[in-house]
Amino acid sequence: MCGIIGILGKGPVAGRILDALKRLEYRGYDSAGIATITEGAIDRRRASGKLVNLKTLLGSEPLAGDIGIGHTRWATHGPPIEKNAHPHATERVAVVHNGIIENFAELRQELVGFGRVFQSDTDTEVIAHLLTHLLDQGRDAESAMAEMMSRLDGAFAFCALVKDRPDLLLAARQGSAVAIGLGDGESFIGSDAVGLAPLTRRVVYLEEGDWAAVRRDGVTIHARDGQVVDRPVTLTEVSDAEVGKGNYRHFMEKEIHEQPEVIGDTLGYYYNPIRRRIVLPPLPFRIAGVPRITIIAAGTSFYAGMLAKYWLERIGRLSVEVDIASEFRYRQPEMSPGGVSLFISQSGETLDTLEALRYARSQGQIIVSLVNVPDSSMAREADLCLRTYAGPEIGVASTKAFTTQLTVLACLTLHLAREHGKLSTDEMARYAEQLIRLPALAAETLELADDMRAIAEEIAPCRDVLYLGRGASYPIAMEGALKLKEISYIHAEGYAAGEMKHGPIALITDGVPVIVIAPSDELFHKTAANLQEVLARGGRAIVLTDTEGAAKLKGTKARVFTVPKAEPLVAPILFTIPIQLMAYSVAVARGNDVDQPRNLAKSVTVE
Repeated sequence: MCGIIGILGKGPVAGRILDALKRLEYRGYDSAGIATITEGAIDRRRASGKLVNLKTLLGSEPLAGDIGIGHTRWATHGPPIEKNAHPHATERVAVVHNGIIENFAELRQELVGFGRVFQSDTDTEVIAHLLTHLLDQGRDAESAMAEMMSRLDGAFAFCALVKDRPDLLLAARQGSAVAIGLGDGESFIGSDAVGLAPLTRRVVYLEEGDWAAVRRDGVTIHARDGQVVDRPVTLTEVSDAEVGKGNYRHFMEKEIHEQPEVIGDTLGYYYNPIRRRIVLPPLPFRIAGVPRITIIAAGTSFYAGMLAKYWLERIGRLSVEVDIASEFRYRQPEMSPGGVSLFISQSGETLDTLEALRYARSQGQIIVSLVNVPDSSMAREADLCLRTYAGPEIGVASTKAFTTQLTVLACLTLHLAREHGKLSTDEMARYAEQLIRLPALAAETLELADDMRAIAEEIAPCRDVLYLGRGASYPIAMEGALKLKEISYIHAEGYAAGEMKHGPIALITDGVPVIVIAPSDELFHKTAANLQEVLARGGRAIVLTDTEGAAKLKGTKARVFTVPKAEPLVAPILFTIPIQLMAYSVAVARGNDVDQPRNLAKSVTVE
């Protein structure tokens, strides 16, 4: 959720960029910087900490120039010090970037072989060096950009300026949002429309895979295949409440589509691309001496904990218990001294979970919190706070907070498994590479939005819906049912698919929708057998699987939708996205208030 701003102006732009970055402070950051072209050279000012530090620096060392780019950065690859702050620059190119370049290490090694010298710990710098290398080979800026886009893997957004082209900004979107503002003899680029609100009302949103050459008199947009395309101009309302939705109808829809970006931000904080391994902050315990890990949470966060149990037990071979926060402390369980208790909460203020934390503390537990708000009560009261980097989540029904929680829990699993001696260095690297592909796979999964919208029209009139899943898909089935209940007000239940014959099968009659989550893992054939039981009783089966699973289900009467093929560690996170899209579309079809569903609050601060 880092903030990007670019301005091609009529006069000095540094002050305007700083003002725009202030409007993006809500996204969170720990360093900031601005670069301009001044007297034919790239000039930069960067500072760690808050924007006031950058403002003070600009006061003593002003930046001239009528073209510039700016950035607010959350530390991901490399700590929040000046050398890692954006913009990153060579003698010819400066760039600001959100997201992850998956093949950063390979590109960096190649560029070092060409004599390029890197100054930072970030993956972003490879964009500046690769573009510079292509320019040095005699390409113009646009053709160099086109070739570079064919070389970059991952989910990202970036904006670049080229020293020799003071009339041009380059921008690209692959998994992270980019908005281009059109003014009167000026043009603007932003990571969302909030930063552009005071500058223009005319905004063009890049679509997935687009890159753009932005000039003062307009913009040329190229699609993924290189063809020049037209994208519609949207007139935005100049208010934080409305502009904050960008070109989306609801905050929830926007937040679903932000997931490739925020998963990338979160991964970037815990993944070391140089060493190709997961790195967590120092742990306040040695895992070999921990008798049990207890995970406690409420609502959607509880389902994140359920999935973490599968991972920690299977990969880390650790003893794990998961409990509902509102029930946990009233049992007054005995907890072994030296145990670790992990508390998961988006807000860090959920009262049930906070009181359970305090009970665990009284039982001599080591407290770990997983929150999206770093100064929350749970963060302050923990021995170790693990953060998600989802940015503010406005919609009451959690989406991006959930998938970033899962991302951190996957990282925690790998770290603990390695500490526990259950993963070799090579195995850690293989798992880490699966995770680093997750943002791009999430962006691909979002292409199911139209399919989920179509199926939602069939589900919207229904009274009851069942969700089924096995293994790691079981918590995702439960989360899918919760999402549907929360915002569509349709009765829905999630079950372990193997439990269907122990009762829930009685609910299946003609036309009852049954959502089956069935990645092609070692349990697929068992889930497929449960699917046949649904079809035999007239249920309306809707299957979410991957290409391999879809091939095995060819010829069945089920409606089958394919999610990108992924390894078992990351597949549950991907399958979360279509169930969010489905719930959202059903709620819209029923005319409900999606962002503020009845009777619900974002943070539950009462028991």
